[in-house]
Formats: sequence, C-alpha cells, structure tokens
Amino acid sequence: MNFELCIIKSITMFKLISFITVFLAFSITATAGGGESAKINWVSMEEAQRLSEENPRKIFIDVYTDWCGWCKRMEANTFSHPYIASYINDNFYAVKLNAEQEDPINFRGTEYVNENPGARRSSHNFARAILQGRMSYPSVAFFDEELNLITAIPGYRDAKNFEPILVFFNEDVFLSQPNLDEFIKNFDGNIKE
Repeated sequence: MNFELCIIKSITMFKLISFITVFLAFSITATAGGGESAKINWVSMEEAQRLSEENPRKIFIDVYTDWCGWCKRMEANTFSHPYIASYINDNFYAVKLNAEQEDPINFRGTEYVNENPGARRSSHNFARAILQGRMSYPSVAFFDEELNLITAIPGYRDAKNFEPILVFFNEDVFLSQPNLDEFIKNFDGNIKE
C-alpha cells in the first residue's frame, strides 16, 4: 500500500510541476512577446512646442481621423511596436493630431481652428497647413528643433517600413541625402520581422 501511495503522490507532484512549468512558460512568452502594447508618450501640439522650446527636439505628428481604418491599423501595428514606440519616445516629442478636431491649436503665435466644427469630414486648419492641403490619412509630419515643418508623408506603413523614415528625419539624413526612397531601399534596421 505504501508503494502505491508513493506512486500516486509522485504522479500528482509531476502533474503539479508540469502545470506550473507550462503556466510560467505561457506567462513569460506573453510578457516577452508584447502582451501589452508599447506606449508612445503623446502630447498636445502646444505641449510639444513648449517642450521643444525648453529642450530642443524634433516633433513627430501622427495625423489621423476617427473614421480612418488605416489610421487605426497604424496605431495597432506600428505605433504599438516596442522598438518604434521607444525610438519615438527617445528622439521626438510625439503629437497625435485628429485632423477633424474642433479644439483650436495655438502654434508659433497663430491660432488654428476648424472652421466648420461638427460638419462631416471638416478638417482643421492646422492639419491642412502641415499636410499642405493634401488631406490623406494616416499621414505623419516632422518638425525640426526650431519648430519648422520638414515634411509630411502620407500612407500606412508597418513597423519595419516605418523605422527608416524615423531614422531619416531624426538623424538629419535628409539634409545630405534628400532621397527618402533611396535611403529606405538601402536601410538595414533593427526590426527584422
């Protein structure tokens, strides 16, 4: 009887250890695999301007609308990627700009407004200014440390294809090599997926 009891206890202990091992493996995988999305430290345009005046840094703007499916996809797949979020947080002041927002934006002494608040797909003057009238969503815009618009780039990009764009503007490559497409073609980045 003691022998049978030892075997039963051993089998029970083996099952318990196996369960704990599997549970821990799933927990570690979920955490390491990005179980929670990385977060970009988004600020308002006014806040980015104030921060850049105190401690100069480029400004990155995500221009989106609430109805834009590709904007939501870029938020979910690109901006939540741990490397992209970290790179943006380390190198830019990040602004999330709803191109149809109703709130005014004060930038460099000028107040920008949405002239038709509440109207269907009425774009904000600030969004129109930085996108230079080419209202395409999603779009991203880059400002230099002196708060001058460098450029705006339309379209969805996944994390791997977005990394070279961030590097191109953050590292001032655009000043010596203005061809972004050529830079992207030859770029060997950190995201390999």
